[in-house]
Amino acid sequence: MTKLLSMSIFKQIPWLSLTLVFLSYCALGWMISETETPGWVWILLISGIVLLLASLTTPWSKITVYYSTLLQSKLRSFLITIFAAFLFFLMLAWFRIFLDTLLILSATILAKIDFQTSGYNAGASFFLTSSFALSGLGVGAWLHRLV
Repeated sequence: MTKLLSMSIFKQIPWLSLTLVFLSYCALGWMISETETPGWVWILLISGIVLLLASLTTPWSKITVYYSTLLQSKLRSFLITIFAAFLFFLMLAWFRIFLDTLLILSATILAKIDFQTSGYNAGASFFLTSSFALSGLGVGAWLHRLV
């Protein structure tokens, strides 16, 4: 009975989207390793990835509370608009980096949607997605150094 239960859970895991997450973060690890960045950049990158994955697994009701707190005043709304315009400028200036970032976000969002439709809770989806993402980042960096 336990073997049957574990096999059904194993089949419910969205392997295709997790493979896409792994490969996209592998490409990111390769690209970051190619530039020979210092260790603090790797720590900052890993922290940013975990923060991104945590924000994607947060329920939408909590996100609306954060946004409503963020946009309470006109000054904050104005500053966020200026910051968004700056990000749009950076997107156009560094279009190649933007496309790589868009690929990573798309693969991560696809994994989140697949986990939700499979019935996984936020903790399990965060754990599996972050383990695939961080292992892909490490494998990409390792493969670059190996080749």
